[in-house]
Amino acid sequence: MTSFRVRRLRKRRSRRAARLLLTLMLLGIFACIAGFFWFIEQIPRRIEQPETMTDAIVVLTGGTGRLAAGLELLAQGRASKLFISGVYRGVEVAEILRASLQSPKELECCVELGHVAIDTRGNANETRQWMAAEGYSSLRLVTASYHMPRSRSEFSRAMPDARLIAHPVFPPNVHIEDWLRWPGTTALLIGEYSKYLVAVVRNQGS
Repeated sequence: MTSFRVRRLRKRRSRRAARLLLTLMLLGIFACIAGFFWFIEQIPRRIEQPETMTDAIVVLTGGTGRLAAGLELLAQGRASKLFISGVYRGVEVAEILRASLQSPKELECCVELGHVAIDTRGNANETRQWMAAEGYSSLRLVTASYHMPRSRSEFSRAMPDARLIAHPVFPPNVHIEDWLRWPGTTALLIGEYSKYLVAVVRNQGS
């Protein structure tokens, strides 16, 4: 085979490899975009089974309205105990109740704090240990609506046999329905989608 034919064959192979790489990149981009829209549809728009009782109410710290919702559920008798995961070390139950304008004497006996978790995966592990110590098998999970898909994934991994009822909180500054019109919400959802993908891949490998 002459050197000219060799060079031409190499060019053809290079073009084929480039086309294949471009096709794979486009498919990957399309899959990410389609997955992002699917993820948005998984964000709850309402509260599931608002009247159903569970053994515990679990609040994940880090967002507006979560703690208030959890305390209100406890005051309504939706569960016998409230567990707040991811609380800063040194913070006590009485401080939280006073800051939330709740009487420590009325609810302090039924609220417990977790100080170990620093992320959602840690929240799930911390809650699993607490639930096992209490002998509980069901929980109402309180967190922001956009955070719920990732939270459910992590909690399902940590406690596959537990009954989990999602109780989303809807921050007023997060506009899920009109996210394209709100750059801040769009950026928040993209970031949360990325974290969700990491959690799903990690959980499948564990």
